[in-house]
Amino acid sequence: MSEQPNPARVVADADVLAADLLVGGDAREALDHVRRHSWIDLVASDPLLDRTERIVAALADPDLAAAHRERLETDRVAVDHPEEDHPALASAYRGDAAHLLSYDERLGSAKAGLRLQPRVSVSVRSPDAFARLFDPESLYAAIEGDDYPGPDRDPRA
Repeated sequence: MSEQPNPARVVADADVLAADLLVGGDAREALDHVRRHSWIDLVASDPLLDRTERIVAALADPDLAAAHRERLETDRVAVDHPEEDHPALASAYRGDAAHLLSYDERLGSAKAGLRLQPRVSVSVRSPDAFARLFDPESLYAAIEGDDYPGPDRDPRA
C-alpha cells in the first residue's frame, strides 16, 4: 500500500450499496459516478458484500439480494481483511481507497476522523456530498495527466 490512498478508488458501505439498489436517490447518483468511468474502482470485501446481501434480503427478497451480490462481485476490486474489522473501513484501508461513502454519521464524525487519521487516510462522506462534490474532470487530469474524455461506460449496463 502506498502512503496516499488512490483517489480513483471508492468504497460504499453496505447501507449505500443497498440504497443504490432499493431506493436510488443520492446513493445511486454517487455510485453512478463510479460506474460511468472505467478508471474508477469500486472496492469491496466479501464481508461487505455479505452485509449488503443481508440488508437487501431483509428489505426485499433473497433472490434479489443474491443477484445484486453477483453483480457487485463482478464489478468490484476484491480485498481481504480480518473478520473482526468493520467491512467498509477495512475495505477502504486494504483497498487503498481514498473515498468511503456511508450513511453512518458515526463514521463521518469529527471524533471518528481524529481516531482514523493516524491509521488510514480516507474521506468519509455521505452519498449526497460525494455526488455533489465529485469532479471527474480534475480527478482524471490528476490521475491520467490528460484531458478528461468524459464518461466511458453506461452506469445502467
